[in-house]
Amino acid sequence: MKIRKFAAWHATTAVMVAFLGMANAHAADPDAFHIGGVVSLSGTYGIFGEDMRKGVEIAIDQRGGKVLGKPIKVTWEDDETKPQPAVQKTTRLIADGAHMIFGAVSSSSTLAIMNITKQRKIPHLVTMSADDKITVPGGSRYTFRTSNTLGMEQRMALSYTKDQKIKRVYGVTADYQATRDSWEWYRKEAEKAGIEVVGADFPPLGNRDYSSIVDKIAKSNADGVALFMTGSDAVTIVKQAGQVNLGKSKKIFGPVIADETMAAGVGPTSIGVNSGVRYHYTVDNPANKKFVEAYRKKFNEFPSSAAGEAYDGMAWWLDVIEKTGSWDKEKWVEAMATSVRDNSVEGRKEMRACDHQALQDGLWGEVVAGRAPNPDYMMKIVHVYSPKQIFEQCQN
Repeated sequence: MKIRKFAAWHATTAVMVAFLGMANAHAADPDAFHIGGVVSLSGTYGIFGEDMRKGVEIAIDQRGGKVLGKPIKVTWEDDETKPQPAVQKTTRLIADGAHMIFGAVSSSSTLAIMNITKQRKIPHLVTMSADDKITVPGGSRYTFRTSNTLGMEQRMALSYTKDQKIKRVYGVTADYQATRDSWEWYRKEAEKAGIEVVGADFPPLGNRDYSSIVDKIAKSNADGVALFMTGSDAVTIVKQAGQVNLGKSKKIFGPVIADETMAAGVGPTSIGVNSGVRYHYTVDNPANKKFVEAYRKKFNEFPSSAAGEAYDGMAWWLDVIEKTGSWDKEKWVEAMATSVRDNSVEGRKEMRACDHQALQDGLWGEVVAGRAPNPDYMMKIVHVYSPKQIFEQCQN
């Protein structure tokens, strides 16, 4: 009987200790500001996660490693580009006292994370996932996106199609809900504009062999190839298209198919590929020059789109928290919802209170041969779209 009582007392004490530990982690005067980072470090989008970590690191470095007078602590987790691990690891990070969640890369993981952060009332910063459903009127009070949406990227892709007078398009879309939705919008709008869709394929995420698809495209009468995919999928299909010189006879483009990471993975046959660009190190403003200098000094390379967006979003978020002078998360959320970032590395950004999406310029680029100290293959920004051109008004 005494043993049972002791066991019951021990279990109760353990629960109380765990509860007090969580309470202390979220106390008004914690020992540190704890960021929980959930990104892809493996899987289809694994090439982005490490760059996002680097961008966040520079944002923290530039403020002396502190916010609200406390050191900034970051715990990183790999979601493996899958929603279930993203949920599990987000839940654990919150239990361990994370004051905010940063991530993810894939939209499906981000949407899953949103459900947890909304329930637990934990701020959530998105700088990579582009699904339009992440920022909608009446969505999560706690989630903010400082980066591109699929909507703005697909509008840029449609504009490119029209400007280049492409008449016949073959579409290849990763079999993934966000990219399928994006392709479906593009297809409908292209057909309205008199552009014929001559074929479409939907390979799975992480596909390794596009030879049969590339062969069908080569034999088609398409003069444009629209690729709705990114990450290792983008590298693989563009590389295999290059093996048959597909780009010599057809314009290859996509909403977010290309950046320096993709171009480096593909090599010389990436030249001429056109794409929406989420961030670029050549943007000419003081904030970006400062960031690029710090990034190159620390990592001996130019920042990728993933790194630039992660830096910009985290720097913005930490500045907003600092201005509140408070450890009240609700005050952070209220302040971020109406904030403006005049010194963004991409130009002016304005957070919309209606959907927590940052209004911003849209960048469109083409892969060209680079000259030292630039990479061998780099994006050249060939067009800048204003927010009015690529964002729809909020429909409350």
